[in-house]
Amino acid sequence: MAAPPILRKAARVEGHRLLLRDAGEADAAFIHGLRTDPVRARHLSAVPPGVEAQRAWLRGYAGDAAQAYFIVADAAGGEPLGTVRLYGARGDAFSWGSWLLKAGLPPHCAIESALMVYHYGRWLGFQSAYFEVRQENASVWRFHENFGARRTGERDGHFQYTLAPQALAAALHRYRRYLPDGIRVAP
Repeated sequence: MAAPPILRKAARVEGHRLLLRDAGEADAAFIHGLRTDPVRARHLSAVPPGVEAQRAWLRGYAGDAAQAYFIVADAAGGEPLGTVRLYGARGDAFSWGSWLLKAGLPPHCAIESALMVYHYGRWLGFQSAYFEVRQENASVWRFHENFGARRTGERDGHFQYTLAPQALAAALHRYRRYLPDGIRVAP
């Protein structure tokens, strides 16, 4: 029996119009700004008021081999557009979240960044995903349900979801026009 896949950081994951780059301390102000934006943060847990707490979290993250935290950026100019994190490896499934994008971005940014997460998870050897979304965050849970995620439960104001291997493969196929060449990973 083969060993289960493990989560690994990558320096860069390149997509069609976007790239994911490993987050570092230099990104603390950008991340803190997203996480404290009144509109973007309304479905997040509370964030300390100063940037230093975010910087400290990023220092700890740098030594944590069990997750990958990315800055979502424009592939052409490198402008930071958001964040996303993969964590919680469990057998052939991974969890993801901390998915925040700046306000006013075109819809393709959400779709492509989600596809990149799933492609990267598959590149690592994972076959499925699981995650949770706050119940009041209807636009996000509808997005995931449109991708084929199945609601599996509720807990503490969150809906729990799984994206089974067949549903994941179907979503990658259905939305392939947003990521026509897949991804390129720079470890």
